[in-house]
Amino acid sequence: MGYYPVLLDLASRRCLVVGGGVIAERRIEGLLAAAADVTVISPQVTLALAKLATEGRIDVERRAYREGDLARFDLVLVATDRGEVNAAVAREAHERGVWINAADDPANCTFILPALVRRGDLTVAVSTGGTSPALARKVREELEDHLTAEYATLAAIAGEVRRELRALGLPVTADAWRRALGPDVRQLIVERGRADAKRRVLEHLGVAACV
Repeated sequence: MGYYPVLLDLASRRCLVVGGGVIAERRIEGLLAAAADVTVISPQVTLALAKLATEGRIDVERRAYREGDLARFDLVLVATDRGEVNAAVAREAHERGVWINAADDPANCTFILPALVRRGDLTVAVSTGGTSPALARKVREELEDHLTAEYATLAAIAGEVRRELRALGLPVTADAWRRALGPDVRQLIVERGRADAKRRVLEHLGVAACV
């Protein structure tokens, strides 16, 4: 089965995590980074998750999953090592039309989580469709070496310039953008900083005198 890659806006969306272990921690870290409204249902949780609950960043219900728990959620992640729990949550999710991911249990998933490389606003996702998470991690590690820290600044500059040009009604072609975001701009970020790099982007786009 093929998967359709998509990035979701989860800001303030109600997300449930069933399970309170180390895998749940990693899942919750990503949800919080996306500004999701996170609830954890698990008889036990790690110290890190307990701390997040104390800080008011997540809600924790210290109990086992019960049928009907998904009624108030938009998305659910299952992070337990109990196949019967995964299957029960997946069954309810399918009945309610709630998207579900069960860690290391693709048969009970309606979506899978790719390996991610994040550099500021730049996100690169790597997936093998669930066939080899190890290969996805390997490719991610190689990309991490290639996508160095200046890519975060480059993404911020590109976004800022795009907003400014749209506000002025100045069209720019895809080819012009491709030239404007080349290695010389990344080198300027490293050697001379953000302001000089932005000026170079505008020069490449041919709009420096207009902005």
